Amino acid sequence: MISRITQPRIQPKAVPVMARPPMRRDRNINRQRGITRKTAVYQGPKLNIVPLGGLDGIGKNMAFLEYGNDIIIIDIGIMFAYEDMPGVDFIIPDTSYLQKNYEKIRGVVITHGHLDHMGGIPYILKRLGNPPIFGTKLTLALTRDRLEEFQLDRVAKLNEIHPDDQLKLGVFGVAFFRVNHNIPDSVGVVIKTPVGNIVHTGDFKFDYTPINEAPAEFGKIAKIGNEGVLLAMSDSTNAEQKGFTVSEREIGVQLDQLIGQAKGRVVVSTFANLLARVQQVIDASVKHGRKVAFSGRSMEKAVMIATKYGYLKYSASAIVKLTQVSQFPPNRVTILSTGSQGQEESALGRMARGEHKQIQIRSGDTVILSSSPIPGNERAIARIMNNLVDLGADVIYNKTFDVHASGHAKQEELKLMLMLLRPKFFVPVHGERFMLKVHGELAESIGIPRANIFILNNGDILEVGKDRAQITGVKIPAGLVLVDGLGVGDVGQVVLRDRQVMAQDGMVVIIATIDKKTEQLVSELDIISRGFVYVNASEKLIADLKERVKRTVESAREEEKESGWAPLRNRIRDEIGDFLYQQTERRPMILPVIIRV
Repeated sequence: MISRITQPRIQPKAVPVMARPPMRRDRNINRQRGITRKTAVYQGPKLNIVPLGGLDGIGKNMAFLEYGNDIIIIDIGIMFAYEDMPGVDFIIPDTSYLQKNYEKIRGVVITHGHLDHMGGIPYILKRLGNPPIFGTKLTLALTRDRLEEFQLDRVAKLNEIHPDDQLKLGVFGVAFFRVNHNIPDSVGVVIKTPVGNIVHTGDFKFDYTPINEAPAEFGKIAKIGNEGVLLAMSDSTNAEQKGFTVSEREIGVQLDQLIGQAKGRVVVSTFANLLARVQQVIDASVKHGRKVAFSGRSMEKAVMIATKYGYLKYSASAIVKLTQVSQFPPNRVTILSTGSQGQEESALGRMARGEHKQIQIRSGDTVILSSSPIPGNERAIARIMNNLVDLGADVIYNKTFDVHASGHAKQEELKLMLMLLRPKFFVPVHGERFMLKVHGELAESIGIPRANIFILNNGDILEVGKDRAQITGVKIPAGLVLVDGLGVGDVGQVVLRDRQVMAQDGMVVIIATIDKKTEQLVSELDIISRGFVYVNASEKLIADLKERVKRTVESAREEEKESGWAPLRNRIRDEIGDFLYQQTERRPMILPVIIRV
């Protein structure tokens, strides 16, 4: 545990004042790195706030603050790949600027233990020079578990903090305040800088009756506001939704009724780290005489970690292994499962397809989807629900019963946070572009001047002084870095575009064997079609295709004397591509293979 007053156990590398280069030289260095700063207004270092993710969708949340020779980072998250990114597992932020300036990084602060805020650490940590990481007990436990998968848990510098701790990271002072979210141990962050206090709320909601945790620290937040907040950055996920978020305790009442009324087995699918929901499902099941089993790797690991650190409380006799479920009557079993977002390979996805080894869905089962769809997952969730209904299950979800409470503040809570903090400047974060815009309008409605509200893009540099802030107009790299298996960044736009073409229109491989001396075909063409047409059912098209290739080869040979030999592969690719589009109005990927013998 770090001292709640001063320094962490692992001291950040100090930079001697005399060793710092003059500001003129700093500007020259920054120009070489592609960053220019306007200096006509006032002299000396300025605070730069730069988001690297989280402002173009839900995920890959990351931002950093830079002042002179010091940088601190808030969150390093991942985003799940878009539907038009075949084969891509995750998206992580572009950290190329930080990699060039890794010696300035004094620490990484993680607001809570969700993957969209800490899941990118294993991919990025070494590239940033392995800086110290700070987080609460559960946040670090989940981070350590993720690092173990990459064999980085022993080299990572993990420092546990408490919401009452204060850190000194270079020129920055860092303090915390407890907030509620749909995972325990979530905190907001106060960064004390030479120009003023910056507040990052993290993901939050205000829950007056949370489960297994205390309410948000309203008094501390108000005190922070009284001390003066120069700029606030706040969660925008539910900025469009009016009112207040439903308390987690109210969801527990509904789950208790549904589990008590169910005639057969109950399968509850929710986010693995939504521990308050897991706790309430266990409590309701025990109350109604049911044993609880867990299905899905992420669910099992989250429960194991949360139980170890005291965030879940239950009698060991209440839990059974999944292989033991068949030993109990259907009305005495509850299964907590992954797959609430429609993931095909999740436990619920396998149940819906009838491919789960232990659980076969049948008539009389009740399946409760205790979650809300992440944008983009609606179709996948509907497909699983359809399959479950076809297998005879009663499916309950948030549009039919109140079985989910969001972990993100709605409009009245967002306004309350801003009223408590009373920031001079405001930056909405964490959300789609339209969510950020609505949150900015909410801020304006409670008195923050429009000129003081900044809707940033990833990579924008917000330059902040004691009484002014401006977007510099210069951007640093903040594109998408794609993770595919063990590869990080090796799948770029060209590879992705090829995958998209193959996924949409398939590919055609044309193998031509040509005599080196005569430049004539010496054998029959081989045509291989994958994802375009079935060769045996498209004999005329394939015959016409072969004839067209032969004419292309012959034409190239005839024109050789006059114009020089054009690259035959490119010519086949272009002409055959046009031919197939005329015949089918599809553009498959054309892969000519020329063998000269």
